[in-house]
Amino acid sequence: MQDHHPPAAGTTPSLESLLVAVGRGRDRQAFGVLFDHFAPRLKTYLRRLGCESASAEELVQEVMLLVWRRAETYDPIHASAGTWVFTIARNKRIDALRREQRPEIDPDDPALVPAPEEAADRRIEVKESNIRLRAALKDLPPEQADLLRMAYFEDKPHSVISVEHGIPLGTVKSRLRLAMERLRRSMRDVE
Repeated sequence: MQDHHPPAAGTTPSLESLLVAVGRGRDRQAFGVLFDHFAPRLKTYLRRLGCESASAEELVQEVMLLVWRRAETYDPIHASAGTWVFTIARNKRIDALRREQRPEIDPDDPALVPAPEEAADRRIEVKESNIRLRAALKDLPPEQADLLRMAYFEDKPHSVISVEHGIPLGTVKSRLRLAMERLRRSMRDVE
């Protein structure tokens, strides 16, 4: 942990400097001040977006945990501390809405039961295709595979992936595009 000099008497450190202190030195005292400042504001914001009180409190905890974990990616040149924190909160709310809007799966739904007369050769073809896809996914560079998993299997928006990984949005999109191209080539080469 780095030494942080206390502010001069009568001065209050800016939210940006507190966030930088958390990012650079895991300054718990600075994080406590940030938490005390942002938690009630985030809860009010999330309530205005339609969250129930308990859900809003849970999301505030998730947001502040992400602030702690990702503080080193914060750059005061690009955004104010408030903008950065509230962007994380907005993205967390969007993720929560997506989870809520996914329908519950009814295991007795006839649409989920495979047709009994499905041709054996079709089942084998699908199984082989799945095996090829898994192998192609394993051949991807780890950073591409990770972004692909987040975007397509966890259904995360590119902007959220950008914030969580601390990389520019354009880089996320480029890596995803490259990953999809590699998968297409791999699948075509086998057929």
